Amino acid sequence: MINALGLLKERRFLPLFVTQFLGAFNDNLFKQAMVLVVVYQIYQDPAKEQGFTALASALSIIAFVLLSALAGQLADSFDKTRIIRIVKTAEIGIMMVGGAGLMLAKAGYTNVAMVLMLGTIFALGVHSTFFGPIKYAILPQHLKEDEVLGGTGLVESATYIAILLGTVLAGFMKVEHAVIGTLVVAVIGWLSARQVLPAPRQGPKLEINYNPFTSSWRLISGTMHIPRLFLAICAISFFWTMGIVLIVIFTPLAKNVLTADKHVATLLTALFSVGIAIGSVAINSLLKGHTSAKYGPATVLIMGVCVMLFSFLCEAWTPAAPGHLYTTLEFIAAPMAWFVIAALVGIAIFGGMFVVPLYAFLTTTVHKDETARTVAANNVVNSGAMAIGSVFVSLLTGWGVGSTHMLYLVAAMCPISAWLAWKLHKACD
Repeated sequence: MINALGLLKERRFLPLFVTQFLGAFNDNLFKQAMVLVVVYQIYQDPAKEQGFTALASALSIIAFVLLSALAGQLADSFDKTRIIRIVKTAEIGIMMVGGAGLMLAKAGYTNVAMVLMLGTIFALGVHSTFFGPIKYAILPQHLKEDEVLGGTGLVESATYIAILLGTVLAGFMKVEHAVIGTLVVAVIGWLSARQVLPAPRQGPKLEINYNPFTSSWRLISGTMHIPRLFLAICAISFFWTMGIVLIVIFTPLAKNVLTADKHVATLLTALFSVGIAIGSVAINSLLKGHTSAKYGPATVLIMGVCVMLFSFLCEAWTPAAPGHLYTTLEFIAAPMAWFVIAALVGIAIFGGMFVVPLYAFLTTTVHKDETARTVAANNVVNSGAMAIGSVFVSLLTGWGVGSTHMLYLVAAMCPISAWLAWKLHKACD
């Protein structure tokens, strides 16, 4: 842990760390501001609220499915730092469009605002598609082998701290302040990207395939035949399928099941982010910098138990009086509130402990000139799994299945993830 934190003093790591932190912060500041506007100001129907969040998630996922293969090829063909700078320049324009959407939503121009906001979500998905493989693939190029797990843990924990800060601020900022904030952070992120050290292409020059379908197929087939990668990618995909279900249902659950206002929804999302950050850093201490899946089965099974407990607690929750939503103080004062919080944080901590070593496998199992494509292949498979999860949530919502019952779907996936992690650990012995 001490060695990992020491990376924050290094020029070969700090600018990248800051750049990805600001990108994750900005992404979530906008998304949370948008979701809160839609759920608490535009829609009053739980089905429409959940449907909108599912649609927004699907639009983001589509970008990963279509463009991850191209992103991985480009990252392994050109200087990764150059691509980072291009992506961060694009982020400034994206946030201008998103800011216009938020302001129009506040002014009551709902239809135009929806188009701009959903368009921004898709553009942010494209942004993340090109930046995502690089933030992991660049680590083996700039770090020593025994530093990669620590660096991955720091990147992962910083991502969720950024989610925390973006989420919290969105819940307390006025819309116009959120708009200004996203633009300012985009500019600062652009400046920090200028300080990232060069990461030139390694290995032979690639012939880039621009067809999103054939390139994705070749990328996946060229990666998944390696047993360690196959198992790691499958386990990560199951994790993010569980994650997308939680993301889609979370804010509507806070409003309609826990009958809490947007500040409570923000608080719970923030606590979830803190939990994942804690788990991401804790697993590095347990493994002492060694990339291993030995704690994977236990951590994801405990996560499943916490999901079940969270569902039971939500079903037993005493709702607020009709027409009233709990404020933060009222929510905390409720008899079962701290049990709900503990279960939620437990899900997050053990989820973070489960997934971080799996990402480290992706970047340490292959040659350095293949890391971006490996991460991109993982993103394609993850995105497909998350798309299926989003569609399934939409179908269940249409069939009248409530948020708490959907949590059982998440819990049911945990034993499968544990089995995959166990297989991965055995394959690496």
